[in-house]
Amino acid sequence: MTALQRPARDAAPVRVPFPVVDEVARHCLQEEEPETVHIEVHLPGRLDEARLRAAFAEALRRHPRVLMREAPGRWYRLRYAWELTAEPDVEVVRFPVPGRNALRDARTRAVTEAPALSSSPPVRLEVVRASGPVEGSEAGDAVGVPPRGTDRPTQDAGCDTVRDRPTQDTTSATMPDHPAPDTGPDTVRGRPAPDTGPDTMPGRPTPDSTSGTVLFLTINHTALDGPACLRVLATAAELYGGRDNSPAAPPVRGAPGTPPPAVAAPSPWSRPARVAPGTPEPSPGNGLLVTELPLPRRPRGAPYTVNDQLMVTTALTLAHWNREHGARPRPLRITMPVDDRPRDAGMPIGNGTRLVEVAFAHEELTADADRMPALLQRTAARTRALKAVPRPQLGRGAALLTAPVTPVAWRAALTRGLRRAAAPWTSTTLLSNIGRIPYALDFGEEAGRAHAVWFSAPARMPRGLTVTTASTAGRLHLALRWSRALLGHGDGAHLRDLFEHYLHTTEVAS
Repeated sequence: MTALQRPARDAAPVRVPFPVVDEVARHCLQEEEPETVHIEVHLPGRLDEARLRAAFAEALRRHPRVLMREAPGRWYRLRYAWELTAEPDVEVVRFPVPGRNALRDARTRAVTEAPALSSSPPVRLEVVRASGPVEGSEAGDAVGVPPRGTDRPTQDAGCDTVRDRPTQDTTSATMPDHPAPDTGPDTVRGRPAPDTGPDTMPGRPTPDSTSGTVLFLTINHTALDGPACLRVLATAAELYGGRDNSPAAPPVRGAPGTPPPAVAAPSPWSRPARVAPGTPEPSPGNGLLVTELPLPRRPRGAPYTVNDQLMVTTALTLAHWNREHGARPRPLRITMPVDDRPRDAGMPIGNGTRLVEVAFAHEELTADADRMPALLQRTAARTRALKAVPRPQLGRGAALLTAPVTPVAWRAALTRGLRRAAAPWTSTTLLSNIGRIPYALDFGEEAGRAHAVWFSAPARMPRGLTVTTASTAGRLHLALRWSRALLGHGDGAHLRDLFEHYLHTTEVAS
């Protein structure tokens, strides 16, 4: 075990200099929009408080790089540093008092209250019990099981009540590029209703269940990212339930197809489109909406992946939104995290993804069924090429910006100034597709295994919107997170409906 992996057990803690990603994030912290990653895991059963605390504490010890805090230092120091600790400084696992708003409040805390960097570890695990469909809560444990004959309720954080999602008006002019899918009684939001056999799926909670549990893992993104902390949670699940939570093998990808006719990529110097403002809210911070959708169908051996379908869906959704709001047509740039780390127990812990940008010319963003196969294949070619090119996590410029040749306080001021100057060239949005959750997240017989997992990423301006997806139990879990300075909850609900519609159009090629 190296010094970077070993927690300090002596009087003088081991110090690790901030990597490039951590330092840039630390420079740009804002109290109004905390840099948190939120992971939300829904379980069908209950967890024992003492056993969970013990299992999570042991999981932290098995991944000691999580046990860290920002080391104090003077303004003229050359680097920030993490101090590795042998044990947590604070109680990490919390059990909020159950109540009608417990789920909503936990989700709100996850996007508004970042764990402190000065205490080890910079994560917080909240356990919300009795999380069935309670009035005032935006997501129940009956995920994916709408009451018969009704549409499932909207699941958005920050609103006061559960609102039934209105039926989409298929004659409205808000869907000009593609006819809206049928929403008759035999379909759910335009998709064929899955054949679940009995009234409820085996191992899934019923709509009126109040026996489930939701785990909210809130992460300070300056220190750690979602995949790393999901690995820690999988270790805790294995220690708690005694069942194997080893990662599943990654899916087999289809061979690249014949490249479609090339479309000139937008110049990297051209200013990308911004998400058009909706109805901002007066309070600062982020809003959040989560929903569950069917996974998009894709023919076996297709030369594109579900990730490519999600990329196209995101681009079409934002192009439509901007047209509705009269924004000037510009190319879209979507930031995509790429994570090459293994998912086993030896997974490196920290901020381990690198960021690439996928560009779309505004002329190619159409949901025309005849042009969709070519758009999907072009997107697949772009994402494959970007993933194959080795590059620093934030690009070479960030590595130069964080070189320890001047006091870190001076570099912080320079970084913030450059960030403001470069704002017009910041990508339009970020799409983080976690993909299929590789772990069972099985907490044993009483608590059961996860049937829904959501992630959300920070949504600071100038992007102001992030899209995060993951799949569990054959379902797609979508989280939209936005800056309240840009959008409101009604805007989030409309973007969700647009996303669902355009996700369906990517199946035309099948």
